[in-house]
Amino acid sequence: MTTPFCTVRDLLRYAVSRFNQAQLAFGHGSANAYDEAAYLILHTLHLPLDTLDPFLDARLLDQEVDTVLKVIERRATDHVPAAYITQEAWMHGLRFYVDERVIVPRSFIGELLADGLQPYVADPDEVGAVLELCAGSGCLAIIAAHAFPNADVDAVDISTDALEVARINVADYALEDRIALFEGDLFAPLPERRYEVIIANPPYVNSDSMQALPAEYRHEPQLALAGGEDGMDIVRRIVKDARNWLTDDGVLVVEIGNERANVEAAFGGLDLVWMSTSGGDDTVFLIQASDLPAV
Repeated sequence: MTTPFCTVRDLLRYAVSRFNQAQLAFGHGSANAYDEAAYLILHTLHLPLDTLDPFLDARLLDQEVDTVLKVIERRATDHVPAAYITQEAWMHGLRFYVDERVIVPRSFIGELLADGLQPYVADPDEVGAVLELCAGSGCLAIIAAHAFPNADVDAVDISTDALEVARINVADYALEDRIALFEGDLFAPLPERRYEVIIANPPYVNSDSMQALPAEYRHEPQLALAGGEDGMDIVRRIVKDARNWLTDDGVLVVEIGNERANVEAAFGGLDLVWMSTSGGDDTVFLIQASDLPAV
């Protein structure tokens, strides 16, 4: 089949136009139509994801053009997140398998783990136990295993489907001996123990915001997004019980997206530390065990 597209440059220009025309929403790894188009084209052609320029004027086979066009059209027509098309997501240099059973990984906690949560964790090498709640694809548990090299990591999710994806990622990083996956509701399935660090990127989207989500986000499991009327249903339960699972000098780190106002309304009496991330100072809070309510 003869097409008007001959090169990567042709397809890139077309994809950007098509994505803008379709008014796509971004935020699942790319921030704009150009970056998303470049990623999808390079991935589909099995080219290095960080090397576009040398291939821009490479002439493509008709079959290659047809394959790329189908990917572009699926993204534009169905508003499917790119990560579901490629079945991969990247966070902080690490690649994770993803599909429609989990939300696309995109947590600011990952960048906070890069330095082992210092100064709130005195010595990352001394951390022996880490817990991730609402683990989804297991990406934060894996990043935590790298950040705290001597720690065992427990990861919990209520979704059987999500844990199947997490098992794939844990196996890909050969961390089965350090990361234990538990199916259940927050702390319920865990054996009795104490953790120096608990991290959570729970469902936190409030009900009004859920109604206004772009189509891309509606492809994701709603169980992993919806946080009740004010977005705090799951966060309240985590904060309420975390003290019983932390060591005396432990820390709880929770991501809450755009819900800072609702967090402060719900937990205004607690000493919350708002962490600086690339997303601003309003997306992640930390609270030390000694400042959590005792149960």
